[in-house]
Amino acid sequence: MDKLIIATRGSQLAMWQAEYVKGELEKRFPDMTIEFSVITATGDKILDKPLALIGGKGLFTKEIEEVMLAGDAHLAVHSLKDVPTELPEGLRLAAITKRDDIRDVFLSHKYENIEALPEGAVVGTTSLRRQMQLRAIRPDLTIKNLRGNVNTRLRKLADGEYDAIILAYVGMKRLGLLESVPFHDPISDEVMIPPSGQASLGIEIVDDPEVAKIAETLNDPDSALAAKIERDFVARLEGSCQVPIAVNAKVYEERVLVRAMVGLPDGTEILQERIEAPKEKAENLGRELADDMVAQGAKELLARAESMAFKEERCERF
Repeated sequence: MDKLIIATRGSQLAMWQAEYVKGELEKRFPDMTIEFSVITATGDKILDKPLALIGGKGLFTKEIEEVMLAGDAHLAVHSLKDVPTELPEGLRLAAITKRDDIRDVFLSHKYENIEALPEGAVVGTTSLRRQMQLRAIRPDLTIKNLRGNVNTRLRKLADGEYDAIILAYVGMKRLGLLESVPFHDPISDEVMIPPSGQASLGIEIVDDPEVAKIAETLNDPDSALAAKIERDFVARLEGSCQVPIAVNAKVYEERVLVRAMVGLPDGTEILQERIEAPKEKAENLGRELADDMVAQGAKELLARAESMAFKEERCERF
């Protein structure tokens, strides 16, 4: 294959991710020409409404997938946590890159960490998952919706619209923005469980053997196993961006540990479980954990969460 076209959104973080993948492929295929097709997704255009009300995570992948299906791009680079569990016919996830730091990060110009926030402090987040866990820790805080790209969110924080905001640590690190905020405190994943796919890139391709052979060189087996477990969990619960779901699979040398949490956005009711198995028997852990939580009432809890969230809440981003 002489030429490969990568479809990507045009945001600063999306371009970092696409450039990273381009660089990795150029190391492996130095004679191949690699170009970008930059798409402005609907989710990047509509910034005044909650994503849950205008289409959810698919808003960040739909136009890119249309370009690929039309034959105008071979491969797309996504933040894996933004990729729906079901993909259009003719496309598939061919690789999951090595997972980076999975934590969220607390950002503030006035306060060192969550514990230092005064009662009633205003915290910005786009995520029902973060909101649920934050309210469970600090029910006295005021949670305020937060939209826009990373720089827009940081500007709103600097302008004093929020006392603190919470973003994904990896995005801030990749863009070199951590030092731009006086207080940046990574939140332990024991305190705030990440979402499915956080800190991995998903490489989506047209279902073509030649493209697959190229893309699969980017795959990290342990990260791919973790991603499968997490995505299976979300799929079994029929989770969407209108419900708070946290799930993380950690792959060790010999074992895999999966932790998950679902609940109400206000943090008043939470169901949390974990499961562990030898690595060679871990492939179905996501479905097994989901079935266990369904038996404990997870779907009913999420149905109540959706009825609470649909009126005003939002999808996971950054």
